[in-house]
Amino acid sequence: MITGFVRFGRLLPLAVAGGLFVLTAGTPVPASARGPEGIADTAEKVIDAVVNISTSQTLKNRDRDEDAAPKKNGREKGDPRLPPDSPFNELFDEFFKNRRGDKSPQQHKVNSLGSGFIIDTDGFVVTNNHVIADADEINVILNDGSKIKAELIGRDKKSDLAVLKFQPPEKKLTAVKFGDSDKLRLGEWVVAIGNPFSLGGTVTAGIVSARNRDINSGPYDNYIQTDAAINRGNSGGPLFNLEGEVVGVNTAIISPSGGSIGIGFAVPSNTVVGIVNQLRQYKEVRRGWLGVRIQQVTDEIADSLGIKPPRGALVAGVDDKGPAKPAGIEAGDVIISFDGKAIREMKDLPRAVADAPVGKNVDVVFIRKGKEETRKVTLGRLDDGEKLAEASLKVPEPEVEKTVTQKALGLDLASLGKDLRTRYKIKEKVKGVVIVGVDRNSDAAERRLSAGDVIVEVAQEAVNSPADVKTRIDKLKKDGKKSVLLQVSNGEGELRFVALSVD
Repeated sequence: MITGFVRFGRLLPLAVAGGLFVLTAGTPVPASARGPEGIADTAEKVIDAVVNISTSQTLKNRDRDEDAAPKKNGREKGDPRLPPDSPFNELFDEFFKNRRGDKSPQQHKVNSLGSGFIIDTDGFVVTNNHVIADADEINVILNDGSKIKAELIGRDKKSDLAVLKFQPPEKKLTAVKFGDSDKLRLGEWVVAIGNPFSLGGTVTAGIVSARNRDINSGPYDNYIQTDAAINRGNSGGPLFNLEGEVVGVNTAIISPSGGSIGIGFAVPSNTVVGIVNQLRQYKEVRRGWLGVRIQQVTDEIADSLGIKPPRGALVAGVDDKGPAKPAGIEAGDVIISFDGKAIREMKDLPRAVADAPVGKNVDVVFIRKGKEETRKVTLGRLDDGEKLAEASLKVPEPEVEKTVTQKALGLDLASLGKDLRTRYKIKEKVKGVVIVGVDRNSDAAERRLSAGDVIVEVAQEAVNSPADVKTRIDKLKKDGKKSVLLQVSNGEGELRFVALSVD
């Protein structure tokens, strides 16, 4: 059995029963086990720049109508149930009687605490948006205990960041600078300072466990993972390198209990800087817009397109009013570079586009039919309603009588006539071959193809009849191809790509 205590996010063994060694209180702990000596110096230098964020929100109690809530034994539904002989019955009966008799709305305040840090001696503070969301009043509490009212300058829900401003006191403030989060190395020591569990300024330390983490919290996830203890109340606080530079903003943890288990996430400083600058300048974030819908390049899709190794973002559709359209980018192109940044996987593209300035002319490099091409695109501005997620895979599968004219790859195919357009609610702009049935045991069923889907292209060539599909597939088999790439549309005209095995 091992017992121990947590120091800097590490469990140090005190004793091992029946083991080969015993570490007692009299045994000196090696310096390497305590972490680098610079942690204390770093904390001392920057701790005055870390602030607590105190917020309050006024909530109105929901009106209770005595006749609207079912009662049992004279009590409202939801009132505490006590044994008949309980000495507290009289007390609770009087309490609920008085409560039901007062129909006036009641108000109460909810207070919460988070963390933040000063980036400018004029009183600008960075924190998480969820720390101050829906707050009626925001106060900044300095390290010396001074409490000053703050105003919200701007917020960005997608990155969960916010900028506040307060009037500085007479004494000079301590402000911190941002470092380069791209230079962080795995295993590098970092220091987190914040207000966990509302206990006041607290310093913890650990290492960078991973970078570029996607925790599915938003479209631009790119978190630093650290094992430095981050608990409730640390949200919005800074993550420092040992130079005293902010390399991240502590935002989320994974924990079944709400306490640290050594898995914390911080927004990288290189992301924070651009967003903070825009919030200070515009009070909002203005992101670039390319105007494409994209899919992940799976191994099967990469094989069918001859892309080795699999990489990039597959363009599933192009917005008719978006910047990509006049630049000549088409569905089926695989974008491998944007504005000089390599696109290794699908999620890299939305981040790169969002970080680029609106109106900038950028180079977009893509692969089309095995050849690399480069186009200049003038970026537009992303509106909140724009969809940059991957193509939807949810398509209705109506129960209808099948009209089979050809079978291929586990699919029942038919020519797209007027009757089938009406049956499957397929718009006139959609051209191709309609699927009227799918073999449940086929690769097509696993890829979620369903009745009502329309095959627009096979191996990047348009098809107009079931015979065209069969001919293309037979040729691919003859050429030794292991998979075939289909461009598929739903009834609304939204496109996606599906790779199916030809075996």
